[in-house]
Amino acid sequence: MMHDICHAPVSLDDPTLLTEWNGMIQAFLAHGTATPTHLGAVLAGAPHFAMGFAAKGLFSLMMGRKELWDVAVDAGKDAVAALAASGGSTRERLWVRALGEWLDGRPSGAIAAMERILADHPTDTLSAKVSHAIRFILGDGVGMRASIENVLAAHKGHDLEGYVLGCHAFTLEETGEYDAAEAAGLRGLELAGDDAWGLHAVAHVYDMTARPANGIALIENNCSAWDHCNNFRYHVWWHKALLHMDRGELDIVLGLYDTQIRADKTDDYRDIANATSILMRLELEGVSVGNRWAELADFAQGRTDDGCVVFADLHYMLALTNAGRTEACKAMSTRFAIDATQPGEMSARVADPGKAALRGLNAFAEGRYGDAFADLTAARPTMQTIGGSHAQRDVFERMTIDAGLRAGHVDAVETVIEDRIARRAGTIDRFAATRLDSIADARRIPAQ
Repeated sequence: MMHDICHAPVSLDDPTLLTEWNGMIQAFLAHGTATPTHLGAVLAGAPHFAMGFAAKGLFSLMMGRKELWDVAVDAGKDAVAALAASGGSTRERLWVRALGEWLDGRPSGAIAAMERILADHPTDTLSAKVSHAIRFILGDGVGMRASIENVLAAHKGHDLEGYVLGCHAFTLEETGEYDAAEAAGLRGLELAGDDAWGLHAVAHVYDMTARPANGIALIENNCSAWDHCNNFRYHVWWHKALLHMDRGELDIVLGLYDTQIRADKTDDYRDIANATSILMRLELEGVSVGNRWAELADFAQGRTDDGCVVFADLHYMLALTNAGRTEACKAMSTRFAIDATQPGEMSARVADPGKAALRGLNAFAEGRYGDAFADLTAARPTMQTIGGSHAQRDVFERMTIDAGLRAGHVDAVETVIEDRIARRAGTIDRFAATRLDSIADARRIPAQ
């Protein structure tokens, strides 16, 4: 049996197809546009390669789109049929199991299958990255870190070590180890110059520790790490926009929105999340964004019944509420109420914190700031479980804080701000500083 670039067994017997498979692995790790091209070539040449079909299914589920769920279901059927025809290795069978677990509403079961592979093959960078990616969707920062640290030693001197260091950097950042995250991410970039994930992990560090100049320089001086990417490159531009926002350069932020973040009007939920969160942040800073919400809401209206990822749904709701799409907002709320009663790990996230957060977004848009603060505050303790990063979820933190300020709940808001500062290594960014100033002003003004 052949072994791939991960030093793990793969049931391909054609060196040309193995080259394509290895190309897929490297492209996937680098968030490259060539991932589906390489995978398509493998499946065309190896119709009984079950792991290839499982990869197609798992990658489709990661996209968080209802129509791609059907693609994943079909891929799962093809994978099972391929296993029946060829047997496959233990690694291959566990990939097929992972896809089946997720399709049955248990993405944690998919993680368990990947971890079982890694117990036998700790050099399997591909399985490690998939475990990392699914945990990211579930908001499991602690699990992400434990998983990647279990395979660090096995990757010492490995061809793909840089990508693992990039993953480690991100998990360190998400668990508050900012100095270690910065060091790991920069070392990873030395070994894997095209590792956009590792570069973005270091950008996260600079965002969380209020060092915008460092982050802007990092992104501008390492274009080769991310300009080859699929839509992940828009996310890197998003990070650059956040860093400029922290410097108060709001005109630059709006320019980046128009020329880069929404240069292509896609409806990928990650792109919609980038866009809606930037517009919301700008509006909280008093910037008029004109009719930009309408373009996003047009896409979001078609996603009210997706129900794949709560993180995506809440960003769709941002677009809908700010564009005044009342009927679509009602449809989203109705679907949340139904989904919250269904079995499955994602439905549990709709129930808590999804429903409270959704109510809070709607109340904020309607100017019911007391209700918005109550609902968003109720959602805060479990918001990490919707997935994404601290930086991505910070838009909801900012809305919570501003809702509380507008409702006059200065003491409660101060507690939220202090908690936010504590999670940012005690640093006070521009947002926190301006809101603390607002609280000080409110306390100096006698009640009328």
